[in-house]
Amino acid sequence: MRSGWSSGDVPDLTGRVAVVTGANSGLGYVTARELARKGARVVLACRSEARGQEAGDRMAAEVPGAHIEFGLLDLADLSSVRDFAASFPYDRLDLLVNNAGLMAPPLGITADGFETQFGVNHLGHFALTGLLLPVLLATPAARVVTVSSMMHVVATVDLDDLGGTRGYRRWIAYARSKSANLLFVHELARRVDAHGGDLVAAAAHPGYAATNLQTAGPRAEGRRAAERAMTAANAVFAQSAEAGALPTLYAATAPGVRPDSFTGPAIAMWRGAPAPSWRSPRTRDDTVARRLWEASERLTGVSTATVLKEI
Repeated sequence: MRSGWSSGDVPDLTGRVAVVTGANSGLGYVTARELARKGARVVLACRSEARGQEAGDRMAAEVPGAHIEFGLLDLADLSSVRDFAASFPYDRLDLLVNNAGLMAPPLGITADGFETQFGVNHLGHFALTGLLLPVLLATPAARVVTVSSMMHVVATVDLDDLGGTRGYRRWIAYARSKSANLLFVHELARRVDAHGGDLVAAAAHPGYAATNLQTAGPRAEGRRAAERAMTAANAVFAQSAEAGALPTLYAATAPGVRPDSFTGPAIAMWRGAPAPSWRSPRTRDDTVARRLWEASERLTGVSTATVLKEI
């Protein structure tokens, strides 16, 4: 890829349909807005109807004539994921951007009993992708882009404690969920290839981008000093959400993106134009990826075996 790739390089997407999770703010908002700017019909998949509708109104004002709609999706509740997929109104889906996530909150439990970071960041998106896989596979050259993090290098998944509540450490849990994202992409790409499909499963990360992820955890716990410190660090060290969304936009729309690729900022995985990003070799471990996939199917009740055989 050439240096200096920008949102202006996103190709025309007229007639394409996209779903972006967590599109009401931050990276998700920028990603959805730029896809809509290029003509895609974009579903803003958000857990808050009020915030999702407000984001849609703001986006429509920024991009007159944009095709934007709201879809209620709470990744911390698998029944909500199933409802979203069951009510998806289109017979094509060109792009699914698994963007929504939590970063280092206090210990919480999803509606289905999972630690929230693993439940939202990985299992919710695993289930969503699996449930939408039939329409994705029916759409020529569709893509699934999952947003991971450079923090994945800190820890890999613990297959003996996927629930994640034993000895909870927020940053380790976050890193494990982001490693799970990359293992998911690796295994999805392998399974699609084994069945001869043309779906591209890729991953991206924003480097260090200023969003509300960094401050949400301290704010939820009332740790004002930590919240102020994160806000100050964002102002000094982080790139903007506009820049942080570029790797996702690249993975989602640029020609020649390869399955199981990982795109991030060019400069030390931190900031800059999109470029191939280093990833831990643990995230390409075939055995761990397969075991995580099988465990995720058991935990979510979402199996893809039948639909992949029908490619």
